[in-house]
Amino acid sequence: MSYTIEQADILIDLAQQTLYLPKHNKFYVISSGKNGIGEQENSGKTPRGWHRVAQKIGQKAAKNSVFIARQPTGEIYNQQLAEQFPERDWILSRILWLDGLEVGFNKGEGCDTFNRYIYIHGTPESQPMGIPMSHGCIRMQNDEILELFELVPEQALVYISESSLEI
Repeated sequence: MSYTIEQADILIDLAQQTLYLPKHNKFYVISSGKNGIGEQENSGKTPRGWHRVAQKIGQKAAKNSVFIARQPTGEIYNQQLAEQFPERDWILSRILWLDGLEVGFNKGEGCDTFNRYIYIHGTPESQPMGIPMSHGCIRMQNDEILELFELVPEQALVYISESSLEI
């Protein structure tokens, strides 16, 4: 099945490090994979192409709630916690778990976005936006992921582009 940009609920522009919601005319600055762009398993890269929001996780969680393996830990992120666990890749507030829609490209063996645990999620406010810093996921500021979570339904169509989108 093929899609057009006009059908997308979420447009992610990796070149500009932005996420756009066309139906709401909202732009957000994001941070994608520090290892670059790509679909390969265990690469730490952000996958391209067509995806769906497979699951929305954290509906009732407090802002800055910490998630590990998609489960809330009961912790609320703060500086003390950051110092206690400096090695953690902080996944905060909400998770939109993506599933690739292009077999052999971002779905299937060796390249599966869902099996790679690629999310759109919140990150500590201290993390810079606008530059690639994640382990492959799309990171957002917490207030923004909370807003996005409310505006976008499960199964929302997501397009991730490596080059600038003409919007």
